[in-house]
Amino acid sequence: MEENTGVGIRVAAGIFLTIMLITIVVIITISSQDAAKQGQTKMAAITTQLSDTEYQTYSNTTLSGSQVLNAVRQYMNQEQFGVQVITGKQRNTAGTFYGDVFNGIGEITPDSGTLILTEAEKQSADEYINPSGKFRSSIVRDKNNMIRGIIFRQE
Repeated sequence: MEENTGVGIRVAAGIFLTIMLITIVVIITISSQDAAKQGQTKMAAITTQLSDTEYQTYSNTTLSGSQVLNAVRQYMNQEQFGVQVITGKQRNTAGTFYGDVFNGIGEITPDSGTLILTEAEKQSADEYINPSGKFRSSIVRDKNNMIRGIIFRQE
């Protein structure tokens, strides 16, 4: 009889320890899932900041025309992205779009901009970007806060 009691106590202790172990594993799993979700959220924010860093140079700064030409060359072939240049001769117009055309709220429109810089380099053209000219730049974002374009306006 004493042996049965000892075996019963050992079985009960084994069941109790098993339940405790399972409970601890569940608690650790739940807390680690929360930590993983927080980590993913932070990584997404960091990724967005890093991708925007490339364009921060063009956020409300003054650049030379040669820097504008370099930016146009660099970004005019990017997908879902455009560069708008308004030269001194184009003050009362929308200027020239290189790459995709976007509107005032950053939506890419079905119109297509130019993919050649011939006119931008021809001194007699309205689209001419004077390498020594001064341009004010700004970034255009869409409703999802994605950068969709850069505007360069000659001062």
